[in-house]
Amino acid sequence: MYELKTEQLIPLPLDEVFAFFADASNLSRITPPWLDFRIVSETPVRMEEGRLIDYRLKVHGFPLRWQSEITVWDPPHRFVDEQRKGPYKVWHHTHRFEKAGNGTRVIDEVRYDVPGGALIHKLIVKRDIAKIFEYRVRALEELFGAPETGTKSA
Repeated sequence: MYELKTEQLIPLPLDEVFAFFADASNLSRITPPWLDFRIVSETPVRMEEGRLIDYRLKVHGFPLRWQSEITVWDPPHRFVDEQRKGPYKVWHHTHRFEKAGNGTRVIDEVRYDVPGGALIHKLIVKRDIAKIFEYRVRALEELFGAPETGTKSA
């Protein structure tokens, strides 16, 4: 099992930041364009525990379908999406939101496993996931600005 964690400060109140992430249509705004990411579920998606969301995307030019389930819904502090169908053996993504001064700390924690094992992870998947989350940090900075303290990726 592999893990990735990022933290980012957004200079907006907790409720506003959570509302942005709670709108599934905003996911395409913070997903790299090279993934050609599309929600195929009926929109708008009502976010709640048990909600299944279907997507289409391309990874290295190959079209993929992905289905995630919202398994935890705790506004405005966190939610969890888990892959039900898709390219990973396991994908468990916890989104946490914490008040941080006048802004909000956004924490993404992803636990995942890949078909093909350690070699595929090392050669392809680890780098791809890092690029996706680096893009996400930059996109959120462009949308909301960066606080004086900047961002941190772990």
